[in-house]
Amino acid sequence: MFCTLAGSGRVRLENELALCIADANPVTPGHSLVIPRRHVADRLALLQPEWNGVVEQLKHRREQLSAKDAPISGWNVGLNSGEAAVQTVFHAHWHLIPRRVGDCAEPRGGVRGGGDQ
Repeated sequence: MFCTLAGSGRVRLENELALCIADANPVTPGHSLVIPRRHVADRLALLQPEWNGVVEQLKHRREQLSAKDAPISGWNVGLNSGEAAVQTVFHAHWHLIPRRVGDCAEPRGGVRGGGDQ
């Protein structure tokens, strides 16, 4: 799925080890995914330089979004690891979700809908 993103228009940032794309089903405007280039299902399979590349992309995208969207006042950063954790794409990826006051009716209890789940 993530291996065919070149030319898709979704790539926002990239480095040698990771890339950042726009989420296809965003929770909020600016919701992005950071993906290591090497295909691994779990974060613990990454080598330290790859993890560093992922963190660099998370930081750069956060700075990029913060600079152009003043109402952002918080962030969700999440990784689903394993089928029981609701991972549906088995290529490790991190969700970077900008949050704004009032962007959901009940913000507690989960990033995809608020409230108890």
